Amino acid sequence: MKSKATGARPAAKRPNPKDPRRLFGRRVRQLRIEQGLSQERLAELSSLHRNYIGGAERGERNVGLLNVVKLAHALRVRPMNLLDLIA
Repeated sequence: MKSKATGARPAAKRPNPKDPRRLFGRRVRQLRIEQGLSQERLAELSSLHRNYIGGAERGERNVGLLNVVKLAHALRVRPMNLLDLIA
């Protein structure tokens, strides 16, 4: 949306690399790739939508506890392993 006063668009917010959602997503992506899974296959294994997986990996989703457990089971890790990078 343009500013009425200047006609310029506001500067885009830079994502915070320390955001827990981004750290969680990075860990999910790392484990998924290590296991040779596509986002679509991980979605099938976790009973989640493939768009949800992509959004979670990009840190756009605030993943709920039940979905953390679903992802962990699909990746064959303990749920706490998905939270390792979050301090």
